[in-house]
Amino acid sequence: MSETVVAKRYADALFELGQEKSKLDVFQEEMNILKKVARENPSLENVLKHPRIPADRKKEVMTNSFKGFSEEVLHTLHLLIDRHRTDLMVPLADRFLVRVNDYQGVQEAVVYTVREMSEDEKQRLSRTFAPKVGKDSLIIDNRVDPDLLGGMRIRIGNRIFDGSLRGKLDQMERKLLSANNRG
Repeated sequence: MSETVVAKRYADALFELGQEKSKLDVFQEEMNILKKVARENPSLENVLKHPRIPADRKKEVMTNSFKGFSEEVLHTLHLLIDRHRTDLMVPLADRFLVRVNDYQGVQEAVVYTVREMSEDEKQRLSRTFAPKVGKDSLIIDNRVDPDLLGGMRIRIGNRIFDGSLRGKLDQMERKLLSANNRG
């Protein structure tokens, strides 16, 4: 069974538990922290995957690393340790967050701009683009990219909206090259 399918099952179970216990917001925050910690600390993954470190010690590391996490999320992480599936931590968190966002009618968007966007600009962008992808609002991750020259490029899921000056110049270049190749 593929990792994605297994991670989805864990995420779906945690989502349903979160709904049942009215803890979706808590779980969502914890999954965001988990992803951040896992990304910024590759040594944690090394410890969790090390074959000579007993499961009890790994659980202790998890419990100490994520002090204050809900009992349900810690139990899920301990379950991953018991089943030798700690490689699913980030995919589980990703899938869980997608599920919560779908439930709340929001979607994450990465917006590349030449300069940092203001909160007002982010809100206007959300109001404009959220309906285009069938959502109520967007959670915007603004990334500064000076190579754009101007404008912006937006990635929402697997869709890209390119309104950057760099994108327009590249498009013009392709049209000119294809016209020259025909003539």
